[in-house]
Amino acid sequence: MGRHYDAELRKVGLRMTQFWVLTQILEHDPARPCDLAKAMALEPSTLTRTLKPLIAAGWLELVAGADRRTRSVRITSSGRMKRAEGLRRWQSADARVRELLGAENVKRLDGVIEVGLGALPAAG
Repeated sequence: MGRHYDAELRKVGLRMTQFWVLTQILEHDPARPCDLAKAMALEPSTLTRTLKPLIAAGWLELVAGADRRTRSVRITSSGRMKRAEGLRRWQSADARVRELLGAENVKRLDGVIEVGLGALPAAG
């Protein structure tokens, strides 16, 4: 299923992980990378690799943190527009999944995924 969402997001030049990062930063703007990695359950090095192309594209920027020793990531206006384009593609992909699987099956699948994700930190 991830490939289905990725295919839709590629139409606007995003990968699923990039869309997810833009969404998270939009919700926590600005965010320290270490806090963002923790909120997203990512290794800091993984987040850093994901941030680099988003910064290079001008969708995110690094800014001085509150105490000037730290840095935060902020979404730019072009990043907000790119995230909005991605959201439209995500919603299109999601509507297609619901059409193919049926709303009740999607609801069950979401429940199973939520349980699985909740169990992973305890098992790790």
